[in-house]
Amino acid sequence: MSAPKERATFLKQDEIPTSWYNIQADLPERLPPPLDPGTHQPMSPEPLFRLFAKELVAQEVSQERWIKIPDEVMEAYRWLPRPTPLFRAYKLENFLKTPAKIYYKWEGANPTGSHKPNTALAQAYYNMKEGTKRLSTETGAGQWGSALSMAGAYFGLKVRVFMVAASYNQKPGRRTMMETWGAECISSPSSRTKFGRSLLEKDPNDPGSLGIAISEALEDVLADDGAKYSLGSVLNHVLLHQTVIGLELKKQLELLDVQPDVVVGNIGGGSNFGGFCLPLMGDKITKKLPMDFVACESSAVPHTTKGKYTYDFGDTAGMTPLLKMYTLGKDYKTPPIHAGGLRYHAMAPIISHLINKGYMRSVAFGQTDVFEAAVTFARTEGIIPAPESAHEIKFVIDEALRCRENKEAKVIVFNNSGHGLLDLSAYQRYLEGKLEDWAPTKIEYPNIVA
Repeated sequence: MSAPKERATFLKQDEIPTSWYNIQADLPERLPPPLDPGTHQPMSPEPLFRLFAKELVAQEVSQERWIKIPDEVMEAYRWLPRPTPLFRAYKLENFLKTPAKIYYKWEGANPTGSHKPNTALAQAYYNMKEGTKRLSTETGAGQWGSALSMAGAYFGLKVRVFMVAASYNQKPGRRTMMETWGAECISSPSSRTKFGRSLLEKDPNDPGSLGIAISEALEDVLADDGAKYSLGSVLNHVLLHQTVIGLELKKQLELLDVQPDVVVGNIGGGSNFGGFCLPLMGDKITKKLPMDFVACESSAVPHTTKGKYTYDFGDTAGMTPLLKMYTLGKDYKTPPIHAGGLRYHAMAPIISHLINKGYMRSVAFGQTDVFEAAVTFARTEGIIPAPESAHEIKFVIDEALRCRENKEAKVIVFNNSGHGLLDLSAYQRYLEGKLEDWAPTKIEYPNIVA
C-alpha cells in the first residue's frame, strides 16, 4: 500500500519562526517566583548573572510574548536544518485500525538526533557574545550533552559535560559524539568535584542522576571565572527557545486545515513537550480551544503523577534557587532506566504550573510497555525512536485504540523528539526479554517552605 501524497508536510526555510513564544505573557496568573534558599524570599535575577549569560537571565524572567531570534541563531537553525517535517502516521493508523488521525513532528534528523540543538545553539550564541570561554553542563541520556558540544564547536566555545554514570556506561556512542565535537565528557558522580567525591566515597558504583550532574556542573562553574553554566531543560528560557518547534507545528497544521484534539509529549525536565505544546497551549488559554494536553513520564520517576507541587532545589546538592515545581525530592534515587532524559527528580516550573492548574494532565508508563510501543512504531513508521519519545508513543497507541473502540476520529499530534540509534543496546535487551521495570524507591517529599 502506497502512502498518500500528504504523508509529510514541509515548510520552507524562510518560514522558520522569527521570534520565540513566551507563554508567561498569556498565563492567567504569574508563575510562583524563585526563592532565595537562605531567606525563602523572592530572589532577584542578579545572582544568576554569575551562572548564565545576562540575556538568558533576562529571558528567564521576561513577560514579553515574543522574543526575537537573533540573526546568527536563525542562520544556525537553517544549518541544522530547520524547519522539521510533520508526518502523518498512516502505517501506524492502518496497523491499529483506528479512525484517529495521528501526526508527529520529527526532531531527530539533525546532526545530534534530537530537539536539543534548538536551545543549545541559542545558549552558546548568547554566551559567545558575552565573552564566555567555556560552558559546563550536565546530561542524562546524552542528547543534551551532544547538542551543547556541537553548539560549542559551532560558536567556538569549550564545553565540559557531566554525564549521568548510568547513561555514560549504557551509551558510549553519545560520549564519542561529544568528544568528536571537542567537548570533555565526565562520568557523574565524579572525582572532579567535592560533591562528586563525597558520593563516590559512600558508593563507588553510584549510578548518578541529573540532579547530581547539575550539582557537579554548578560547582565546576563556580570554580572558574571564565566559565558559565548551561542547562538543557527545566528553566523558562530553555522552554522558550524550544517553542520554535510548536510554532512550526501550528503553521503546518494550518496548511492541512487540521485542529488537534490531543497534544502529547514526554517529560523529563520539560523542554521538548514545552517547546512543542506551549504555542498551542497559548491558544487553549486565550481562545478557549478544547485541546487535551498529555504529558508522559516514566513510572520509575513519576515526578508529576506521584510528586508534590512545592518548592525544591533543582539539584541534589542544594545549590540552586528554590523553584515551585512538581518534585519527588532532590534526594530521590532515580533508577537506571534507559530513558536517561527522564531521570530527573523534578519538573519545569511552567509545565508544573500548567498541570497543577488543570491545563494539562500527566500519565506514567513502565519501561517494558514503552519499548513494546517503540517497536510497534518502528515496524510501522520505520523510525526507531529514542526511549524518551517512546513514552508518548505508548500513550498515542493506547489513545488510538480507545478511538477505535469508541468510534472517535480524534486528531492526535505528538513530538517525536529524537531517534534511538544510540539506544540499540536497550532495544536488544527488550527483544531478548531482559529489560527490567522499576518501581519508585522511597519518596521523601520536601517541606522546605511552609
